[in-house]
Amino acid sequence: MDGETLHEVAARTAMGLPAVAETQPFGEGAFVYKVVGKMFVMTSELRGVPIVNLKCAPPHGAALVRDHDEITPGWHMNKQHWITLSPGDGIDETLVEDLVGNAYDLVVAKLPQAKRPVDPARRAQFD
Repeated sequence: MDGETLHEVAARTAMGLPAVAETQPFGEGAFVYKVVGKMFVMTSELRGVPIVNLKCAPPHGAALVRDHDEITPGWHMNKQHWITLSPGDGIDETLVEDLVGNAYDLVVAKLPQAKRPVDPARRAQFD
């Protein structure tokens, strides 16, 4: 997957989820996707290369980093809880969509129940 498509798929998937807002708190060129004010995805560039940072459960993130050359510990983020996707042949649309959905679910699960836009365990019914 090329960098432009990587950004497009991540943004489209994030914005298709309930109660998501797109913000630019870090300036032009870095888009942050938040659910109820909590960040779960960021698209930006690193040395001119499009990247996507995603929240990820530590064991899942470690396995992804191990198995994909295009996935590294989160750039400028907590390396245990975030991963970074870069363009490459090992990344496809389904993987990006799944990782964005997983990042969203992780953040929603930590919200107080009254603030959750959807129950993460039941979100798959709405996809």
